[in-house]
Amino acid sequence: MTAVAQEQSPVLEMRHISKTFVGLRVLKNVSFNVKSGEVHALMGENGAGKSTLMKVLSGAYNADPGGEIRIAGKPVIIDGPLTARRLGVSIIYQELSLAPNLTVAENIFLGCELSKNGGVDRRAMAVACMPILARLGVSFTPRTVVSSLSMAERQLVEIARALHARSRILVMDEPTTSLSSRETDKLFDLIRSLRAEGLAIIYISHRMGEIYELSDRVTVLRDGGYVGTLERKDLSAERLVQMMVGRDLSSFYKKEDDAHQKRGRIILSVRNMGDGRRVRNCSFDLHEGEVLGIAGLVGAGRTEFARLIYGADQRLSGTVELDGKPVSIFTPQQAVDAGIVYLTEDRKQYGLFLDMSVRENINVGVIGRDSRFGGILNLKAAANRSADAIKTLGIRVVADTVNVGALSGGNQQKVLLSRLIETKPRVLILDEPTRGVDIGAKSEIYKLINSLVKSRMGVIVISSDLPEVVGVCDRVLVMREGIIAGEVGSPGTAPISQESIGAIATGAS
Repeated sequence: MTAVAQEQSPVLEMRHISKTFVGLRVLKNVSFNVKSGEVHALMGENGAGKSTLMKVLSGAYNADPGGEIRIAGKPVIIDGPLTARRLGVSIIYQELSLAPNLTVAENIFLGCELSKNGGVDRRAMAVACMPILARLGVSFTPRTVVSSLSMAERQLVEIARALHARSRILVMDEPTTSLSSRETDKLFDLIRSLRAEGLAIIYISHRMGEIYELSDRVTVLRDGGYVGTLERKDLSAERLVQMMVGRDLSSFYKKEDDAHQKRGRIILSVRNMGDGRRVRNCSFDLHEGEVLGIAGLVGAGRTEFARLIYGADQRLSGTVELDGKPVSIFTPQQAVDAGIVYLTEDRKQYGLFLDMSVRENINVGVIGRDSRFGGILNLKAAANRSADAIKTLGIRVVADTVNVGALSGGNQQKVLLSRLIETKPRVLILDEPTRGVDIGAKSEIYKLINSLVKSRMGVIVISSDLPEVVGVCDRVLVMREGIIAGEVGSPGTAPISQESIGAIATGAS
């Protein structure tokens, strides 16, 4: 936090904010403030009230009577998004709100277009955008069509739109979800620069590392209520987790069995797998009751390796044996039929049917199994299966007829996991299983993994979250530049630690 921010009064104060939907109170007397020239992180599980509070700030929701919002010390009434924007509030949502068929300049001026002779003056808008784009150091032009930009570049357009609107308060909701590590570093540099210029930034993220790196203060919500605010000097994983979920961090990675003592026979054997480009001659064995990690830097070939095993991509070499018998897997359906399922790292694009209900998503892979009389679907069995999955995995949903696209990231992930588990696989491959998932949902997913291996399933976890790899896995393969460069955690190798994994991943050992 800048010295000016430490001394001045808050630019934004939200006092005693409550919000009720159809008798359900989702915000309970929440107070929150942010100062100019600071990054104030807002944390909590999915469903804690973060998004609802920000939608009240943005004018998307009207708060219940009794609360107050002040900007620069003056009470304001935010009755819609345009009012919020006029007051200097901009929000960059996780799902960006740009029009992909328009140019950068047209998106920046959307809703406040410049006109000339009764038409839109695109040339004047392009010229007016150039100082802002130069300030952000972008490589594209005002006339570039947004659909041609990367996700990181589209975020810069959103930020340019906020700066053009002379925003004093910028809300960023999970801004790094779709960014590479290099793009994330550039975004962090930009955030620091904007903070130094006096912008008040509200930063929402589930990633502890980002919170430590950027935030000056952290406010935690739980179950719609205010829990507390920590200064930067007081931040620790233990305190944040305790505030967010009400239990100790040590319970997250609790293992009930020693896989090396109790693991069963080899369930999956992969030999010399490769695609000739990103994966080369990779081999390993997976045992019953074992959680095998695959770690490595971004671009090391982890996801590509998993997709070759699953038959999602074409391989040039390699064999697969399941329970000691060769299996031919060249398509995902052949993998599922053999007993191997894969949870994709991109659940929205490749995993879920977002416009279908929770029940339909859970049952889509197995509903044919229950059909009767020549193909008549057994809807009662589907409803029972859905109800069981919701109860077992703790999926938070009003009814299983709700579209899965309306759920939080953690609940979407649990729906996808339940669908895969319903196929009763022998091997479950989880690619970034907790990406974009809150702390509470992570804990539930870890418990699920533990219960699956106790039932003698073999589980492979691919993750960029090293504490997760260390906490969940019994043994870890480390990939580097398309090959398995080393292994930790098995007898005769180094213990599983972030340091041992990092040394192999970077070629330092």
